[in-house]
Amino acid sequence: MVIEAFDRVQLDGTGFDRITEGEVVAVVREALACGRGGRIITPNIDILRQAQVDRRVRAHLDDADLIVADGMPLVWASRLSGTPLPERVAGSSLIWSLSQGLGRDGRSIFVIGGAPATEGVGEGVKDGATRAADRLAADCPGLRIAGTLCPDFGFERDEIAYAEFCAKVADAQPDLVFVGLGFPKQEDVVSRLRGLLPQAWLIGCGAAVNFVAGDVDRAPRWMQRTGLEWAHRLGSEPRRLAGRYLKHDAPYALRLLARAPRRR
Repeated sequence: MVIEAFDRVQLDGTGFDRITEGEVVAVVREALACGRGGRIITPNIDILRQAQVDRRVRAHLDDADLIVADGMPLVWASRLSGTPLPERVAGSSLIWSLSQGLGRDGRSIFVIGGAPATEGVGEGVKDGATRAADRLAADCPGLRIAGTLCPDFGFERDEIAYAEFCAKVADAQPDLVFVGLGFPKQEDVVSRLRGLLPQAWLIGCGAAVNFVAGDVDRAPRWMQRTGLEWAHRLGSEPRRLAGRYLKHDAPYALRLLARAPRRR
């Protein structure tokens, strides 16, 4: 564990660091300056729920150096319990703030994920990871792009392809890797890369690569601030998300909030 200066708030068996987004960036920059790598996980309600029943999810959380709350219900539960987290720290925001911070130090990032390049549109069409990296480089002075990868669906089931994929990332020697492949696949990738890149920082960032690339619209800021970003995503992808959000995550969130005052 790299981080020792921040207290952790316990929410249903998981410790969340009482840390702001700006402090996350400062910690990563300082650690890199000292030659230390690490892992950031940004659990939301769905991940916290899965951690109660899935040992693999719990193992990822136990391996993290920084755990920050990506979801206002988690922040609300911490407040009700009397040990408030300072703010929501979303992976979709960290991809920007971390890139800006690393740009000030002239450091490099590697971007994984995004939509594949559209076929039949001509040569030179870029995939989502490359477009996201280009935008980050343009908006974050000093930032270097170590590489990008947009792996084929199911690549992780081919051990040779998986090993080649990880080798490409490791050979680039980035300072920070954004893995936007969805949970839990992205965390499996982070676990595998961590041993190959002990001096780098790694973060699973979900849909953040798609947001930066411009392939998916993120919720308006007022919805982000008020805890309604889930509703925007549900409206954008109802078939994929309705069952998870309404059948599983919403009841779990209500139980978490109901139990929180008892911890005072």
